Amino acid sequence: MSTTSNCEAQSGPAHRIWRFWLIFLALCVSLFLTALDLASVGTALPSIVYDLNGTDSFVWVSSAYTLACTAVLPTSGQLADLFGRRAVLLVAILLFCAGSAVAGSAGSMAMLIAGRTVQGVGSGAIQVLVAIVIADLIPLKDRGFFQALTGAWCNCTANVLEMAFLYVSEYATTGVNIKRDRRGVIDSRCADLNLPLCGIAFGIVFLFLRLRKPPVQSYVASVKSMDWIGNVIIIGSATSCIIALTWAGVTFPWSSAQVLAPLIVGIAGLALALLYDAFVAPFPVIPVAIIKNRTSIAGYVGSFFHYLVLNSVVFYLPAYFQSSKLAPPLLSGLYLLPTALCISPSATLQGIIVSRTGKYRLIVSPRIKHSIAGRHRSWAAMLVGMGLMTLLDADSPIAVTIPIQIIAGVGFGLVYATIFTVMAPLEPVHNASALSFLLFVRTLSSAWAIPISATILQNALRTRLPAAFLATIAPGHDLAYNAIPAISALPEPLQREVRDAFAASFRLVWRVMLGFCGAGLLSVALQEHVPLHTKMDERWGLEEESHAEAGTSQSGGEMCEKDEPRERPCPMDAGA
Repeated sequence: MSTTSNCEAQSGPAHRIWRFWLIFLALCVSLFLTALDLASVGTALPSIVYDLNGTDSFVWVSSAYTLACTAVLPTSGQLADLFGRRAVLLVAILLFCAGSAVAGSAGSMAMLIAGRTVQGVGSGAIQVLVAIVIADLIPLKDRGFFQALTGAWCNCTANVLEMAFLYVSEYATTGVNIKRDRRGVIDSRCADLNLPLCGIAFGIVFLFLRLRKPPVQSYVASVKSMDWIGNVIIIGSATSCIIALTWAGVTFPWSSAQVLAPLIVGIAGLALALLYDAFVAPFPVIPVAIIKNRTSIAGYVGSFFHYLVLNSVVFYLPAYFQSSKLAPPLLSGLYLLPTALCISPSATLQGIIVSRTGKYRLIVSPRIKHSIAGRHRSWAAMLVGMGLMTLLDADSPIAVTIPIQIIAGVGFGLVYATIFTVMAPLEPVHNASALSFLLFVRTLSSAWAIPISATILQNALRTRLPAAFLATIAPGHDLAYNAIPAISALPEPLQREVRDAFAASFRLVWRVMLGFCGAGLLSVALQEHVPLHTKMDERWGLEEESHAEAGTSQSGGEMCEKDEPRERPCPMDAGA
């Protein structure tokens, strides 16, 4: 770190250290809320639908959450700039708490969907505010480790909780005492756990998240400064896209007007929002500065393909184990652990490497430095992993899938460094807008992942499954999940034919994902290496820092430099 940073850090108050870590703890607890929710609801969904008689609207339990979470992401960044990080994060936690209470006590599908919608709003805002507060407290060059640490925290807790809930769910199905009441075991318990966790997170944020902020205009003026037109266009367009993706292949065919019309309107609306914010809006929710350089654009594109492939693999690889390997749900979740457990360590390693070297293009090899793969080994690992995955068939031993998943999982974790590709060319004043837009791109990509993979899988199965087996499956668009429970009871050789058909269909899905990995790798060609700066947005930061930055060093008597006015010390450096 520069002389300026060291000098300022030494003059900072000692209690800044423990306040920083308490704030970081509050951010991790807030993220834990979203991880707990994502892990539990998917596991409990079948029995929730059974208990509430919601077979016609079950898809909206997850879609309403995704829709609300996605739509609110860009708006949250602008709200954080106008009203302050602390106030918006506190409101987000309260919204998540209220949504959890409604969903946990729901007596009907309508009430459950309403609660999930409110939860989605709170979850989206929490994710954005956590990223923004980390950016306010830690300079980009030192941010890699902490960014990876929060991601690893989320992934690890989500993986452990998902396995725990899946175990309880299976025990509830087969156990003597619990029987069918899985919703009472899982869903209400999650609501009971969410509420005190929300209280803990709210209390820590309220007490310790004391950030400086720019001179505050009146609330009326702040409301008027909102990019209302841009926000309405973005929220409406995101809603239109996600509704289309929710219906696609489940309620209506992809080629139907009910899917194509809202999808086209949504994509056109997002393009219109970008044009409006670039040329018309006085205070745009998506400033043109965050999308006008090719390196940041490459980062957004890479993030889109990263999350598209990652979510497809995590969602459908267990289905491969259940269909082609006849693994029960709990065992299929265990078989996925090599992927899940490699993502967090590799993401953390990536953060440490970036913090130590400042090279976010990930370990350049002098011998192949001019090749794209050499400049970005993470995409190469994803390509190799997905390429090997296309070779899996019904006879592939489980032991063979482990190293394949490890390679892919390492690649998935390392590609999280695209956040540095986005942020490096931008001034810190754009932290909130850039981070909220990046999360918007990632979440929208996740919404695309499942429908695209589902369509490929469904079409492949219809041409590969034996006619005798297809005749026994209930009509509907969700062919794969209707068929999987029946495979284990089939006689030979029909069972073998069905297992082979599923394996061949999944290979087609992996080939398409391999193509998306290639597209992500090509996005690296657009990147220029921009050094990671140590500047921070001087409008924000811990409140007490304002007194430390004007003084001289108390150790050595050396005067702090004044030629870098936007640079502030990282709070955790105060005791260095």
